[in-house]
Amino acid sequence: MSPSIASTRISFLDRSRTREGHDGPQALRDTVALAGTAEALGYHRFWVSEHHGVPGVAGSAPTVLAAAVAAATSTIRVGTGGVMLPNHQPFVVAEQFGVLASLFPGRIDMGLGRSVGFTDGIRRALGRDKEDADAFATRLAELLGWLDGTQRAHPQVHARPAEGLRIPPYVLATGEGAAIAASAGLPLVVGDLRGRDKLIRAVEAYRSGFRPSPWGQEPYVVVAGTVAVAGTEEEARRLLVPEAWSMAYSRTHGSFPPLAPAERIEGLAMTEKESGLFENGLRGHLAGTEDMVAAGLELVIKETGADEVLVTTSTYDREALVDSMRRLARIARLG
Repeated sequence: MSPSIASTRISFLDRSRTREGHDGPQALRDTVALAGTAEALGYHRFWVSEHHGVPGVAGSAPTVLAAAVAAATSTIRVGTGGVMLPNHQPFVVAEQFGVLASLFPGRIDMGLGRSVGFTDGIRRALGRDKEDADAFATRLAELLGWLDGTQRAHPQVHARPAEGLRIPPYVLATGEGAAIAASAGLPLVVGDLRGRDKLIRAVEAYRSGFRPSPWGQEPYVVVAGTVAVAGTEEEARRLLVPEAWSMAYSRTHGSFPPLAPAERIEGLAMTEKESGLFENGLRGHLAGTEDMVAAGLELVIKETGADEVLVTTSTYDREALVDSMRRLARIARLG
């Protein structure tokens, strides 16, 4: 194993994807169970995501799900990848993380993003619009102020029990968001691996613009992406098939279907557009045998200088997913 992989933390983000025959409630229970697997294998963190009104994704309340994950584990760090700050009042977000950090001291991460609901209807239901993303830097500063007691917009108001707690914040972003992370002196979570040039540019801009803060004295980069490891290259590719088809379907029909078995998808008669989107969805990920993924991972770390890799793999076959996680843990010598 290369020294670069050995010195890089490996973590896991689960999006609570539904599968055929496994509905939203089961997807959430699957997420909690997968966290236990990640902990047993030695992964550094386990994060959950926020999606509102998205068919095929059950994780709509990340702080609630993070509480369930933390309660079901004992050592792994638990957090959000992420709470979409434009959708929420910073005061409430601070309170929620204050409760999490109080219940599970020293284990909670606060991953924050700047996305809003992905359709007009969802944004209206949230009481938000696209322009709310533009206020991310202001909302981020307010949230941090609730934690360290420096906010002055609401005199004599305190976010309890959050105020005074050291809850590590992370910014999930590219482009402008990466610049905000740098200016605030916060760690950056950036993806994905398929757009390598764009990824590298975002990391370089973040590092060059980083300003030390009470939250971080040096840049910290978490690179996120899909990793699939199996006994053969073909088996690893088949791990990618369900998510690739779900993405292709969503871009041609407007909704995400539950993840389907790879063998059924491979027998579908796809339109030319669907086939093109599907094949594109299979490209650019770290997928293959242990030797292939080790080489690819080493290159990613070398190109980006990543301090940590956050794996985001979704697939129908849970046994194959756990096997992939186990193989990756072996590559990185976790635990």
